[in-house]
Amino acid sequence: MTADILLSVNGDERPITVDTRETLLDTLREHLDLIGAKKGCDHGQCGACTVLVDGRRVKSCLTLTVTVDDREITTVEGLAVDGALHPMQAAFVERDAFQCGYCTPGQLCSAVAMVREVADGWPSAVTADVSGPAALDDDEIRERMSGNLCRCGAYVNIVAAIKQVGS
Repeated sequence: MTADILLSVNGDERPITVDTRETLLDTLREHLDLIGAKKGCDHGQCGACTVLVDGRRVKSCLTLTVTVDDREITTVEGLAVDGALHPMQAAFVERDAFQCGYCTPGQLCSAVAMVREVADGWPSAVTADVSGPAALDDDEIRERMSGNLCRCGAYVNIVAAIKQVGS
């Protein structure tokens, strides 16, 4: 069974016909040629497929494409504006927050959303005082980014890059 939907991806509206069982990750990679989001585990455990839907991070390998009809999707390809890197992308480069780069697109999308969550006052499991704004310290960043794995172990530099942007 298929469905005709309208995807808004990185600011471009894209009418598309998709299988109702197809994941957003497969649609992005196979039909829209947006290959930034990676298929790591295909079970939502590694975070390599993380993209933003209406500004919130989602695991695109677990998200059916038909559920994001007429919602704003941002992939790592859409973070840069007019050729200028997003501040988080620039910080990842400056802080050498990647090695092989496979997880980096998901890390970047998750980090962008995570900084917004902190700014909006969302607590995490390690937020000491939930009545006030969370301090963006190393523990807070690690907890909030725990759904994104890095096989190369660039965590120290990833935390430093996020801290640079989030402070």
